[in-house]
Amino acid sequence: MLKSIDLFAGIGGIRLGFENAFGDELKTVFVSEWDEYAQKTYKANFHTDFEIAGDITKIKETDIPDFDICLAGFPCQAFSLAGQRKGFKDDYKGMSRGTLFFDVARICAEKKPKVIFCENVKGLTIHDKGRTFEIITETLKEIGYTPFEQILNSRNFGVPQNRERIYIVAFRNDIAPKEFIFPAKTDDTKRIRDIMEENPVPAKYYLSTCYMDTLIRHKERHAAKGHGFGYEIRDLDDVSGAIICGGMGRERNLIIDKRQTNLTPTTHIKGEINKDGIRKMTPREWARLQGFPDDYKFVLADVHLYKQFGNSVTVPVIQAIAEKIKEVLDKNGRD
Repeated sequence: MLKSIDLFAGIGGIRLGFENAFGDELKTVFVSEWDEYAQKTYKANFHTDFEIAGDITKIKETDIPDFDICLAGFPCQAFSLAGQRKGFKDDYKGMSRGTLFFDVARICAEKKPKVIFCENVKGLTIHDKGRTFEIITETLKEIGYTPFEQILNSRNFGVPQNRERIYIVAFRNDIAPKEFIFPAKTDDTKRIRDIMEENPVPAKYYLSTCYMDTLIRHKERHAAKGHGFGYEIRDLDDVSGAIICGGMGRERNLIIDKRQTNLTPTTHIKGEINKDGIRKMTPREWARLQGFPDDYKFVLADVHLYKQFGNSVTVPVIQAIAEKIKEVLDKNGRD
């Protein structure tokens, strides 16, 4: 039985991918997530016999149970601070407050797990002219790990979402392979219509005429300045753009769905519901874009769900990488 910890756990997307890959051979022994709403969704979908810990910066590494795999979709704020400090390479612990990645480092330096898995935005690789990413990889090496990294696109792993992310897999030096091959694409055939709700969705997801006018004016203003910002209606036979937690994550992934015939407003809107069938995707459709199963429970209002799935990871990508990690552990030993 391998043990894992789930840091910056969000709603459990990384954990879900690893559990899909390892099955009963993996047990989660510690979870940290500071956002109370994310905790509620997490608790509704995962049974834990311990409390979810809050702010990881306030938790001593010695208070965390021993574990074999560290899962960490760490936030990317404050990297500029780390990138400008010259003394970092000699004393990473002195920077532990600079960015949350260093909490991963201090915990793993103490506990020495077999594997550290991290996910982050693609731009991490070029942030501060590449210095940020170099600091991260050098830190992993300093604490005794061999890191491998690759950018993968979710659209190649069975979901119709164009989402590029950087994935870092670091093996403890004594079990590290000479080479780690990230997974090749498994399925790039899925399109938006494959993840649409089976039944007509409520009228509240359809945009009002006044809101459409606002979006059109917003796009025209940016177009006049030579920008490509603004709403976008996606072809159902295409893939979505990356879903993100901000409002434009929804407006840049609008679709046309004329199945709903009752367009009587159920919420307070200006104007009336548009007659062209333009709507935003539902939280369930966003969950499917991230590869979450349909039995994944929603216990919060839509506003929280959009944020949570926009901030989450694509489960099938995580699973594919985890299966490759499992191959290395099975070959190089789990002791």
